[in-house]
Amino acid sequence: MKNKIDLKSCTIEELEVFLENIGEKKFRATQIFGWIHKGIENIDEMTNLSKLLREKLKEKANIGLLKIENVLISKMDGTRKYLFVLEDGNIIESVLMKYKHGNSICVSSQVGCKMGCKFCASTTDGVIRNLHAGEILDQVLVIQKDIRERISNIVLMGSGEPFDNYEEVLKFLDIVNHPEGLNVGLRNITISTCGLVPQILDFANKKPQVTLAISLHAPNDALRSQMMPINRKYPLDQLFEACKAYTNKTNKRITFEYALIQDVNDTQEHAKELAGKIKKILCHVNLIPLNEVDESTYKTTKTDRVKNFQKTLKLQGIEATIRRELGSDIEAACGQLRRRYMKEKRNESNTEE
Repeated sequence: MKNKIDLKSCTIEELEVFLENIGEKKFRATQIFGWIHKGIENIDEMTNLSKLLREKLKEKANIGLLKIENVLISKMDGTRKYLFVLEDGNIIESVLMKYKHGNSICVSSQVGCKMGCKFCASTTDGVIRNLHAGEILDQVLVIQKDIRERISNIVLMGSGEPFDNYEEVLKFLDIVNHPEGLNVGLRNITISTCGLVPQILDFANKKPQVTLAISLHAPNDALRSQMMPINRKYPLDQLFEACKAYTNKTNKRITFEYALIQDVNDTQEHAKELAGKIKKILCHVNLIPLNEVDESTYKTTKTDRVKNFQKTLKLQGIEATIRRELGSDIEAACGQLRRRYMKEKRNESNTEE
């Protein structure tokens, strides 16, 4: 497997080069690409290719496939939380959310995360490795096949920092957007970053149609640096300048994600301070009642305080929404299910010893 290429991680252009290198016509690339995005699981399912070509492909290539380890389905709203096993045995998770406007999926970009945000379950054990473009894509393909419905919206907001896996994420966007594949519009894709400034600036030039979300969670450097170590490298002044440059370049509104934590970042003074910092940026704020994790002492803000925070922002001229809680009965926040699974496996291992 190590010397074989993963067909799911290939653009059509890469497939054309690959086919020419094995003595085949490059027009076959479009056929292979199309089959991959229909969700086939093995090369023999490509029935419009000759048997000789299929044998060549099996010699030189493979189709990577995620295995569904577990699916939790919310009784409250139908949200589905998927736990996947990668081919190397690592674990990732994805969330399917059903809306009136269509199906939306939140995908992971890394196994774990190294950003160290204090309130997030994904980062507790650090990062193990980046996902390949095909592994990000396969989360969409496998879930789409499982529910037998089209996924129309994609959010890269699961485990991992997408901009820490920048090249593979860019490649995934090229693949998933291609008209010969899933043809998901770039305007229907959102990428969330905790604030990697160089990538934000570069992304504005490369994928200006994609919506950008910034995990902010604090209105000043002192508090944000305590909660999010990345702020020590890229403090708020740098981050906000990058955001202004992004909106000037793309003319697209940025979403600032703000998880409200009881008695930490949820006062009226915090709201006023936040409004003062972002009022000159084309943006809106998405307020998120915190998903509590066992490893953190942080507690979620009460509903009335969330609403007061929103009201204060609006009075300051900042558009703010409160994220609807989905899948709260199935641990739908990123990293929670994977974390529990790994704990259970470790406990089983210790028991056997």
